[in-house]
Amino acid sequence: MNNAFGQPQSIVAIGGTSDIALEVLTLITSRCRNLVLAGRDDGALSMLKSSLAAATGAEVATVHFDAREPDRASITVKECFDAAGGDVDVVVVAVGELGHQESDEREPPRVAQIIRVNFEWPAAALSAIAHRLRDQGHGAIIVLSSVAGVRVRRSNFLYGSAKAGLDSFCQGLRESLRDTGVSVHIVRAGFVRTKMTRGMVDPPLALDTAVAARFIVRGFERGDEVVWVPPRLQWIMAGMRILPSPAWRYLTRLEMLSRKDAASHRASE
Repeated sequence: MNNAFGQPQSIVAIGGTSDIALEVLTLITSRCRNLVLAGRDDGALSMLKSSLAAATGAEVATVHFDAREPDRASITVKECFDAAGGDVDVVVVAVGELGHQESDEREPPRVAQIIRVNFEWPAAALSAIAHRLRDQGHGAIIVLSSVAGVRVRRSNFLYGSAKAGLDSFCQGLRESLRDTGVSVHIVRAGFVRTKMTRGMVDPPLALDTAVAARFIVRGFERGDEVVWVPPRLQWIMAGMRILPSPAWRYLTRLEMLSRKDAASHRASE
């Protein structure tokens, strides 16, 4: 249970090696007693376990999982809750793979994997998480979605369509949990400089992970059901949603051309 100051004491981070998730954890673990990190990279998990235990004083456990195996999502959730040793106050779900649109769209197995990692596995895991939190009667879920799913662009429609599916799933999940004591907070993040976006050209409103995490935690602590990162994206995307298709197509074409120009410039340096 949260302590008397409303601070979570037991936290599970699925996708616990995510740069954004780690920054969020540094801000919400000040009074945490139990922390569980779940990820695929065992070496990174081991190093993070030691550093976070030293920094927070919490008992830190790790769980291995592979988001390419959605049939095992419920097993991963069970292992995470068991490792937490009791009730869980907050679950952060930060699972995703950006991929490479131009090459991936030509390979059906890669298309399937992008959908599986960004939508199928997280949705299956969230269903199991919701069941556990509903049974204990309290808890919060923070899910990293993306503005890429608000209106899908030509340049990343595989990732964007998967995030659109996850975002819609989370909206329905939130309503199914209303009045149960469990809250769902959907994070619609713009471009954040992480290892997943390394090497890409910064678009407008690009953020460092520390800044993004502050927006996420502030929105979570306010109880926002949707957290826009940065907040002004809410109003920008409201306009983008209603933009006529020809205008949207023109803007996305310009985006792709600017990316190619930037890539050519880097290659010539």
